[in-house]
Amino acid sequence: MTTVNIKDEFIKLGQALKLAGVTMSGVEAKFMIQDGLVKVNGSVETQRGKKLYDGDKFEYDGKEFVIKAVN
Repeated sequence: MTTVNIKDEFIKLGQALKLAGVTMSGVEAKFMIQDGLVKVNGSVETQRGKKLYDGDKFEYDGKEFVIKAVN
């Protein structure tokens, strides 16, 4: 599992995918999410603007990521 460090209280799913290096563009992230290819905390998520907080997990293509808020 890969840790994705954030400095704010939350990050939106599309931004998290870019920060994790899963995708290079917001457009690509949008289509991945809309196509049901991304899971958040074990459930398929279709909202690009879904807010992820410290401890939330997301998955894509068999890879798992966890959000870690750092100050």
